[in-house]
Amino acid sequence: MDQKSAFYQHVAQTSDAPMGLEVERAEGCYITTTDGRQYVDFISGIAVSSLGHRHPAVVQAVKQQVDRHLHVMVYGEYIQKPQSDYAHLLTSQLPDSLDRVYFVNSGTEANEGALKLAKKYTGRHKLIGFHHGYHGDTHGSLSVTGRDVYRDPYLPLLPNVHFLEFNSHTNLDTIDEDTAAVIMEPIQGEGGIIPADKKWLKSVRRRCNETGTLLIFDEIQTGFYRTGSLFSFQQYEVVPDILCLAKAMAGGMPMGAFVSSSDIFKSFMYNPPLNHVTTFGGHPVSSAAAHATLRELLDGNYGDKARQIERITRETLTANAITEVRGQGAMLGMELQDRDLTKKVVETCFEKGIILGWTLHSDTLVRLAPPLIIEHELLLSCLQTINNTVDHFSSQI
Repeated sequence: MDQKSAFYQHVAQTSDAPMGLEVERAEGCYITTTDGRQYVDFISGIAVSSLGHRHPAVVQAVKQQVDRHLHVMVYGEYIQKPQSDYAHLLTSQLPDSLDRVYFVNSGTEANEGALKLAKKYTGRHKLIGFHHGYHGDTHGSLSVTGRDVYRDPYLPLLPNVHFLEFNSHTNLDTIDEDTAAVIMEPIQGEGGIIPADKKWLKSVRRRCNETGTLLIFDEIQTGFYRTGSLFSFQQYEVVPDILCLAKAMAGGMPMGAFVSSSDIFKSFMYNPPLNHVTTFGGHPVSSAAAHATLRELLDGNYGDKARQIERITRETLTANAITEVRGQGAMLGMELQDRDLTKKVVETCFEKGIILGWTLHSDTLVRLAPPLIIEHELLLSCLQTINNTVDHFSSQI
């Protein structure tokens, strides 16, 4: 059976219209298909391949670790150099209150662990999320996701979850002494690339301090220089109690993590011990890839590169039918006038070899998240193609 037939007959589908690219190879900013077509990955595999596909440092680290060992024991029992080295490097870039990391396999697992940790540490059960927030599709993460289109098919979810308006001071007193955690994205991704207001975010932090509530930042998309700083919270001057990471973390290998203080993490060690475990979390190959990724990010000038991507994007996308370009760094959203225009722009750019982000659940927004390694000429060429395509179809409306 050929790979296309096997995909459609035996791989579980997530929609009735998958993109269906038959991938032969991915390198740098490009994905090449089996029929020789080449596409610019302008969404970085949904904010994963920030260093491009198959970055040499990441590939080398993976190959070296494969020659040492693969899985040897469930998480947290054996001392494994890739885990220890990466945990040390990662926490060295964070505030002193974020000095311990728990490795998992994905973003939704990071959020699940963070929610459990907050409940265990505080002894409370009330959770607060935000309308239009998105934290993953497992039951706990879905419970604090503020989008009914994802939640409704799976109700009932976790009880005692409350949703507030993002960037609104209204009802912050809902955060009270019964609240275990507030979870949020500093920039809402699935919700439309909506950055948090800095003063508002400080108000949320202050209210959490007043009530003994833990503040969880979901930086699964915003992390690792995507927004112009290593982590988005650094731009807001607000430090979370728990930081959740994934996506760009391991240069294309599966990995996630939640980071907190040693004091908070002690609650996972007792009553009972081993009360949060994972078999493959912190897999040594993924850890080696993550260490190489972070080393490359720290050694490069990727914060400046993300800010340059934002500046050039805002300067180039000037078509009249573009109502707004919003976001930070290389996590941007292009808002168009209507759904039909958006669909035509995304489909036409795809035909021209540019992969853009668009879903039925954000039907006038085109997500732009190119690899941070993208060269100026390629970036400008893609943006000009996008802008011209918007102009072309908007003139027909």
